[in-house]
Amino acid sequence: MLAALIPNVWFFAAATAVTYAADWYLHQRGSYLVNRLNKVRAGLPIRFLLRQLMLILLLARLDLAEDPLFYAAVATFLLFYGLQAPHGALTTLIRLRRTMPVVTRNVDLHAVRIPDAPPGTLLRRSAEKMLHLDIPAVAGILIAAGTGEDIVGFVGAALTLVLALAYLAALVPYIRRGRLVPPAAAVLKAVDTWLREYQPTVVLYFSGSNESAYQGNMWLETMARVEGRPLIIMRERGLVPQLSETSVPVLCIPAGTHLMNLDLSTVRVCLYPANVGKNIHILRVPTMKHVFIGHGDSDKLASVNPYSKVYDEVWTAGRAGRDRYALADVGIRDEDIVEVGRPQLEPILSWTGAVKNPIPTVLYAPTWEGWDDNPGNTSLLLAGENIVRRLLAADDPVRIIYKPHPFTGIRSGKAKAVDARIRGMLGKAAAERAAEPRWAKEAERAAAAQSAAKAELVRIDSRLAELAAVGHSGGDESEESRVSLADPAREAETAQLRAAWNDAYWRSFGWWEHRTVTGAQPKLYDCFNESDAMVSDISSVVSDFIASGKPYAVTDSAALGAEEFKRQNTAVRAAVILSNSAEELDELLAAVADPAADALAEARRELKTYLLGPDEPTSMEQFNAAVRALTAKAEARNAGVAQRLGDQPVAVPDREAASSGVGTGEPEVLAEAGAAADPDAVGGAEAQVEAAAAETAVTEGTSAVR
Repeated sequence: MLAALIPNVWFFAAATAVTYAADWYLHQRGSYLVNRLNKVRAGLPIRFLLRQLMLILLLARLDLAEDPLFYAAVATFLLFYGLQAPHGALTTLIRLRRTMPVVTRNVDLHAVRIPDAPPGTLLRRSAEKMLHLDIPAVAGILIAAGTGEDIVGFVGAALTLVLALAYLAALVPYIRRGRLVPPAAAVLKAVDTWLREYQPTVVLYFSGSNESAYQGNMWLETMARVEGRPLIIMRERGLVPQLSETSVPVLCIPAGTHLMNLDLSTVRVCLYPANVGKNIHILRVPTMKHVFIGHGDSDKLASVNPYSKVYDEVWTAGRAGRDRYALADVGIRDEDIVEVGRPQLEPILSWTGAVKNPIPTVLYAPTWEGWDDNPGNTSLLLAGENIVRRLLAADDPVRIIYKPHPFTGIRSGKAKAVDARIRGMLGKAAAERAAEPRWAKEAERAAAAQSAAKAELVRIDSRLAELAAVGHSGGDESEESRVSLADPAREAETAQLRAAWNDAYWRSFGWWEHRTVTGAQPKLYDCFNESDAMVSDISSVVSDFIASGKPYAVTDSAALGAEEFKRQNTAVRAAVILSNSAEELDELLAAVADPAADALAEARRELKTYLLGPDEPTSMEQFNAAVRALTAKAEARNAGVAQRLGDQPVAVPDREAASSGVGTGEPEVLAEAGAAADPDAVGGAEAQVEAAAAETAVTEGTSAVR
């Protein structure tokens, strides 16, 4: 505006370039500011329109208001703005009519035809692309105003309108019926047909926010190894792209009414890794047994949530979980608790008693700040910087791996700031260490190997991308549902490459270099295996790390005192207890350096059995035994209901076929029996209202399950 009022063409051109660049940058970063601007009616179209109005003002201030260039500019921007409406309508229509009621993985919906999606370049961030087509007009008019060559302005304006019309023309073919997905009813019918053919017996039901994908991912390998015919049911479309590679069939069903009307009559066991409101949409099905398995074993209050009363059983890792519920007295009966171990912990290597590298590696893995301001939630706020500072200043050098919780900073700005400062501390310490002669010599010796490892990472990433493209090459989620089918050979190669990637990652930098690890790779358990000790908070991370047998420390952030802290939290009974000053870290480092100084070694072995269960039988064997036992209870219940309803024939799934993953036999009539016993089980208008009200009540913290 200032440049237009002065007026100065080249000042205006420079300012315009800055605004284009700033807008692009903020959108690339997914900036919070972009959302705020939309809220105050300064969204993307308005910002572009204002820039164009400023250009008209500039022309007027340059005394060009009577020139053909002025009228051409006004007409061009009006026409261009008018084209936004059909463009927005077309892109919205295409997206809506290419959205299926389900998103699938490893499910062959051959009964319906799913056409290829439009090219991603047409629909991805389409509004931004359309609006940026004004650049030729803006640039041409500015050049014309500055040089007097009006022809440049006319060409630029014409080019903008031609490009906009061409964009619209490119979208039109994709609104034809043949390029759209089948109607919802047809897709749901195909899903039911597939369910009757596959006859799933065990379901992992997962719902949550975009940040909670890890809670479901940790159970994928277990589901791939469970006895029977496993199925994963999800509720949020945004979580499907975050799902790790799996051979297990996946159904994402966002609408509760669609879920409640699916034929799940062959399912006998439903597993829940999280307590969320949407669980009620399947908890209401009586023909299956419902089990809370959680997403970790810890002494947090969430691990003994009274909501757990809604499930038929609660499965815990070891005896500690059972005792935790007894002490909490939240209404969970002891006979409804089953100890199944932690099958996910098999990748964690046991400690040999010696450090892995010439200097010890300490993992700092704090949990997040939680939903309230309880000082015991995380060590990050009160102790995080002290922990890192004392490790950096240790008498004998140590390497620090810092892996913050994925939720860190989503609620607390202070936690986010501390996290940033710790990353800065480690970056600075790494740079200082690299400059020291001792480490510089090590870096020189390892340079060739590190370069080779980095090259290997590039090669592996490239191959993984190729394999992902083969398995998930769809242009949108509907096309991906069609092409994302299980391929044992591809999955085996992917697993091998991921293991090779992990090995190359740790070789790509020095064993003396501090590191901040974020993102999906490397995984937390890979960090466990790379470290010699860990510092953490009260969370499932501690219980999982205990499986390694390595020394660990836990911060008493709430300042309860060591004895009270141990009394309240089972997982810290074999830990070095840290105050917020972290001055007790020397004890942890001594235990790592000298096994003779490790006074807690025997306590850790005993605690491992108490928390995670015995080593024999294996966790997977215990888990499968629990599935078999609960399946038998579900079948007995269904047979009894069928008999009470008039001796209806009951088709029991073939146990042997279920174990091999091959569906046999006719579809069961148990859904009818369950519906007769519980009319709400099949949905309908009353069921939808009841489910919606119950979900709202659960979300608001009210017990809605009777």
